[in-house]
Amino acid sequence: MKKSSIFFSITLIFFIAAVGVGVAYLYMVKYDKQKYTQELNERYSIVTRATLYRLLSQPINEEFETELKVYKVKLIKDGGYIKEVLQEGEVLQKVSSRIGSSSIYFHKKNNYLLIESLNKKAILLSDLAFRPYRQQILYIKLIFSGIIALLLILYLWILRKLRPIKKIKIEIDKFAAGDLDINCEMETNDEIAEVGNAFNHAVGEIKKLMNSRRLFLRNIMHELKTPITKGRISAEMLEEGKQKQRLISVFERLESMLNEFTAIEQISVDGSHLQKRDYRVIDIIDEAIDISMADMKNIEATVENDLNIEVDFKLFSIAIKNMIDNAIKYSQDSRAHIFADQNSIDFLSKGNKLPHAISYYTEPFTQGEHNNSSSFGLGLYIVDSIVNAHNMKLSYEYKNGYNIFKFNRV
Repeated sequence: MKKSSIFFSITLIFFIAAVGVGVAYLYMVKYDKQKYTQELNERYSIVTRATLYRLLSQPINEEFETELKVYKVKLIKDGGYIKEVLQEGEVLQKVSSRIGSSSIYFHKKNNYLLIESLNKKAILLSDLAFRPYRQQILYIKLIFSGIIALLLILYLWILRKLRPIKKIKIEIDKFAAGDLDINCEMETNDEIAEVGNAFNHAVGEIKKLMNSRRLFLRNIMHELKTPITKGRISAEMLEEGKQKQRLISVFERLESMLNEFTAIEQISVDGSHLQKRDYRVIDIIDEAIDISMADMKNIEATVENDLNIEVDFKLFSIAIKNMIDNAIKYSQDSRAHIFADQNSIDFLSKGNKLPHAISYYTEPFTQGEHNNSSSFGLGLYIVDSIVNAHNMKLSYEYKNGYNIFKFNRV
């Protein structure tokens, strides 16, 4: 259990409360025992004084025995039993005065009072009202046991009320990992249930929005694909000339945009829609060069021997293709350099340093300083999304006149 956990804090509070009750119990027992002993001694003192004055002035008779009952004591007449008490009993206390002395004996779970006067008379009295202190303390034990039991019940009740927090945390962790199939619905009426139900409702709304977004993109791509294909075919049927090449370029651009929208629709942060396999990096780069339709003489690739990477081949190829396009488009010499090893895949192009941080360019529809009309600002946004979906990180640095973009393995 973490020390910062609310469950640890509650457990600590109840533990301190239980210790406090225990300490109070010990002090209460100590005080009550002192009070019990004091009251017992005061009663024995009264009995001793009254008995000593009687022994000095009058003989022991039935009237004397009747008076003793007022003090809840009884005269022991059996000599054998008197001898047994004096020999086997435990002397608890002995007090002497100018007219005699008294001794308290404990024998067979009872107290006996031996009173001896100065004229050598002695009697043994049995305490009829004596109750062992263990019996006297029973009510204190019951009270404090009840308090401890109540604290334990409250502790377990609070833990039970807070138990749904763990369920909510588990579901939130699943949500953070990209799993939207969660259920935090609760039937209780407390604040924790309200939080769980509100989160459950929010996730449901997010699922609806994502499904609507996905459906919207798919419908757009479906509706655009057919006219783009027909237009491209029609353009190819025209006679050779500048107008034909211009139309073909337009349709190629539209087809490229459609592929970018397809990539956006397929990207999932949790990677659940990615079809990851182990591929050679050189094969992925070759595929990216093919779909970029770039001139091979403008690209230089240096890849570590037998370097493999686990990726979605199609999406990762699109990410590398976008990096190649950007490198060639914005470089001063129209060349792109690619270096790949176990740690990263680097894209270098000669040019001026970017005026903004990399985070600025990974926002959707952000254009570079060239403000190229053919750029719709989705290139680096798509690249960053694909790289993140593969548990990698896109970074940027400027060194020796080169802009260097990196796919770093996390």
